[in-house]
Amino acid sequence: MAVGSISKIPNMVEGSRYCPEIIQQIDSVIGLLKSARTELLRGHLGSCLSERLKNDKEGAVKELLKIYNMK
Repeated sequence: MAVGSISKIPNMVEGSRYCPEIIQQIDSVIGLLKSARTELLRGHLGSCLSERLKNDKEGAVKELLKIYNMK
């Protein structure tokens, strides 16, 4: 879980762990967050967005642009 991995980082820094080990932990957290984002987005596109497109196409497009930082 990302929360547990994130909480390890300050302890590693305070414990003067070797920098590459801390970087590896940070990379692990980034990977976990990217995976969570992908799964959430996949679910959103498959359910929430399809419903929103029916009711508010313009709002749905704006939402997608925001998600992809293209606003």
